[in-house]
Amino acid sequence: MLSFLKQKPYLKDLLSKDYIDIHSHLLPGIDDGAKTIADTVRLVKAFETIGISQFITTPHMSYYIWNNSPQVICSKHNETSLLLADHGIIKTFKAAAEYFMDDWFEQHFKTEKLLTLKDNYVLVEMSYINAPVQLYKILFDLQVAGYIPVLAHPERYLFYHKNFHEYHRLKKAGCLFQLNLLAVVGYYGSEITKVAEELLKKGMYNFVGSDVHHDNHIASFSQKLKIDNTSLSTLKEVIANNQFFKF
Repeated sequence: MLSFLKQKPYLKDLLSKDYIDIHSHLLPGIDDGAKTIADTVRLVKAFETIGISQFITTPHMSYYIWNNSPQVICSKHNETSLLLADHGIIKTFKAAAEYFMDDWFEQHFKTEKLLTLKDNYVLVEMSYINAPVQLYKILFDLQVAGYIPVLAHPERYLFYHKNFHEYHRLKKAGCLFQLNLLAVVGYYGSEITKVAEELLKKGMYNFVGSDVHHDNHIASFSQKLKIDNTSLSTLKEVIANNQFFKF
C-alpha cells in the first residue's frame, strides 16, 4: 500500500516499554515544569502508561531565570525519590540539567562540573528569539572542556527555519540534535512540525525527548503523527537511539 494511504500511528504507540526519556521537567517547584509533588506523581505515573521505562529529568539551568545549581537539583532529586516512594512509586530515575547557552554558561562550564545526561553528554538550549552571538565559540569551548553538546529541540528555533544551512553548520560544529517528540504531532504548530520532518528526512536527529512539563504534554502522546509515513522508520530509529542512555 502507498505510504500516504496508510493510517498514521499514535505517538504513544511508537514507544516500546523500554523507551528511555532524556528530557523532561518533573522535579517539583524547581522550574516551569511540575509545581508540586502531586504533579510529579501524576506525571511519573503517566510516563509508565505511555511506555517510558526510565527517564532522566532535566530542570532548566539558566542563571538569569532559574536560580538552580547542581547541588539544588541533586537535593531535589533525592527528596523527590523519597516522596515518590511515600506515594507507592518505587522509580529509579536520574537528574541532569538543560543548560541555557548564554554569557553566564560560557564561563560556568570552564570552572564548574556540569550535570550531564550520561558521561560527557550535556543537554543545551538557547533563546527562541535569537541565537547567542558567541554560539559557535561556546560550542567549541564546551567541547574543548570535554563535553558533547546535545541541542534540545532544534526544530523550535524559528530563526533557523528560513536558513536551513545553519542546521548543517551546527552539526559540523559538533552538535547532536534532540527532537522534541511532540513536534511530530503538531503540538507546537505546523511550521515546527514541517521543520522537524525535514530534519528527520535529512537524518540530522540523534536522540528524542518528551520535554514533558505538564498534563497537556502527556495528553498529546495520544495524538496521531502529523508527519508523512515515509519518515516513520527514521523516527523509530532515532527513538531507539535513546537506549544509549539506559541505566
